[in-house]
Amino acid sequence: MTTAPHAARPDTTPPGSTAPDRAGADGTAPAIAALDAVERTSLLTAALRAIESGRADHLYQDPYAAALAGETGLGLLAEVRAATFPAAGARTVPSTPDYNAIRTRFFDDYLQAAAADPATTQIVLAPAGMDSRAWRFDWPSRVRWFELDRPAVLAYKEQQLAGSTPRVDHRSLAVDLTAPDWEDRLLAAGYDPSVPSTWLLEGLLYYLPEADTHRILRRVAAISAPGSRIAADLVNTDALTSPQMSALLAVFADWGCPWLFGSDEPEALFGSFGYTAEAVQPGEPGADFGRWPDPVPPRGERGVRRVFFVHGRRN
Repeated sequence: MTTAPHAARPDTTPPGSTAPDRAGADGTAPAIAALDAVERTSLLTAALRAIESGRADHLYQDPYAAALAGETGLGLLAEVRAATFPAAGARTVPSTPDYNAIRTRFFDDYLQAAAADPATTQIVLAPAGMDSRAWRFDWPSRVRWFELDRPAVLAYKEQQLAGSTPRVDHRSLAVDLTAPDWEDRLLAAGYDPSVPSTWLLEGLLYYLPEADTHRILRRVAAISAPGSRIAADLVNTDALTSPQMSALLAVFADWGCPWLFGSDEPEALFGSFGYTAEAVQPGEPGADFGRWPDPVPPRGERGVRRVFFVHGRRN
């Protein structure tokens, strides 16, 4: 790496530090209109990153997040905040701002550590959402950076980041991960399945039915050489049904993107697709950063909500 972790780009002014939903360069309506419910959750993530970047104790800085979030992202965040921090009564759901800050920093560090390995030549974000790591950090010149997401997401992202340049050999693919041919598109863009790769599935799996989750993991494994890395976040099954989670779950369900999948044994889940994986919970060593506000339940304790950060290597 030629820059310190979590340093903002020194030579480029990020687009719009305010948060309008921009019109396109040709004066057309903002591409945000084409985003569906799940796709709009990427704007929520960007809004959370923008707010984190403004904190004195920020875990990272993302100078692109406000433009990516837009007014819509801030509106979604307001709804999540209301559910997370009720005006009357104690918080029962995870602190979404702290969780997102820890998750972003955890995967920042994970990807930068992977890129520091001389054997790493390709990194794949699936889905890419409003991720700006290709713009935020310097990456080795040997790395090809692939971003996969649905066409509407990438169109909106391109609109909001107009005039900004990634700091890596960056390749965007407008694909649906449930479509039958995205692997062919990825190979055509220069991905080499014969050499190790690093995959990040961030903010995805809990929105998918179990069968689709398994199908995606199987397909990623099929084009990942031995030694390839994978990382993802997911919840446990109790997080999908716990009364303590009901306020937050209702927000996503009302938006039209309910949480559908969780796993109580994430290591076994990834192991079934050929990975040796480990999982950590926010608040545990390596996934705390001094910000997780809740007790971390032991893995053997049942009937509690959990979030996992999973990472592993292809056998």
